[in-house]
Formats: sequence, structure tokens, C-alpha cells
Amino acid sequence: MTAVIAVASGVIFWGVGLISEPLSALFQFVPGMSALTWGLFYFAGPLAAVIVRKPGAALFAELIAGIVEAFLGSHWGGLGTILPGLIQGLAPNSSSWRRLQGVESGDDGSVGCGCRPSGMALSWVMDYQGYAAGFIIVSFVCSIVSGAIIAGALMWLLFRMIARTGTLASLASGHDAGSRA
Repeated sequence: MTAVIAVASGVIFWGVGLISEPLSALFQFVPGMSALTWGLFYFAGPLAAVIVRKPGAALFAELIAGIVEAFLGSHWGGLGTILPGLIQGLAPNSSSWRRLQGVESGDDGSVGCGCRPSGMALSWVMDYQGYAAGFIIVSFVCSIVSGAIIAGALMWLLFRMIARTGTLASLASGHDAGSRA
């Protein structure tokens, strides 16, 4: 299941990469606000975490998604997709992040907003060293909002919709979702 999530996410990441610059242009009226689209690249790990609920599932999903995106020809290049996949995949698996958010079982969509704080330092080192502090702050806040909505809330809703189909019945997440439905 994790591999399916990872490969499908990598293809989606590649597709989003094709439209990300024109999409980001819609938010250029406030410098840094284009980060509202970045949650489109954070969802693989949180989705794997809530569905699979195994240590390393989120890391595997984000990393493999980054590799798939790189192989398909991302305009960010291999390092620009694989390294962020590795860093962003660590956040949903982090026990300290889960404890901080009160998420013990990995079944809460709030892990989505954790992807960006773990990756913002990497983004700053790779891309934003010369930018003004205001841009960095706006980007950071917008990326957390985007991660919380897209990788958090929307992936939680997607998980619930998939669970209702019975597809996840053989997984612990499917049993838990069924008992809450």
C-alpha cells in the first residue's frame, strides 16, 4: 500500500510541478504567498502515515514520490525533489512531532502541517538565502497553512473516503475508521 501511495504521489507531484509556476503566479501580489500551493507537494507522507500506520511509511512514501518525480523529469532536478522528499518524509514519522501535536497513532490529519517546518530549513539553504526576512516569514506561514489544509485535512478526508469503500479493511486504519463511521 505504501508503494502505491508513493508512486501515485510521485506522478501527481510531477504533474503539479508542470503547473506550479503558473499557479504560483496567482499569489504573487504578496511576496512569499505562493507558498500556499506547496501543500500539493507534502501529502504523500501524511497520507501514508494515516493509512499504513507503520514506522517509516511516511518517509518511504515521500522519498519514493520524490524519486519518481525526479525520474519523470522534474524541473527542480533530482536533488531538488529527492532531498526534500527525504526531509519532508521525516516529519510525519517523528515521534516528537506526534507527541507535540498529541497524535499517537498517526490517524490525525494534523501531521500535514509538520512537513513544512522540517523542510523550511532545507528550502532556505537551497533556495532562499538571499531573500528578505518578510518573504521568508510569509512563505513559512503560508506553507504551514497549505500543509495543514492539503496534506492534513484533505488527506484525512481522503483517507476517510477510501476507508468507507472497504479497501482498507485489512489494515488497522481501516478497522479503526470502520468503528468510527
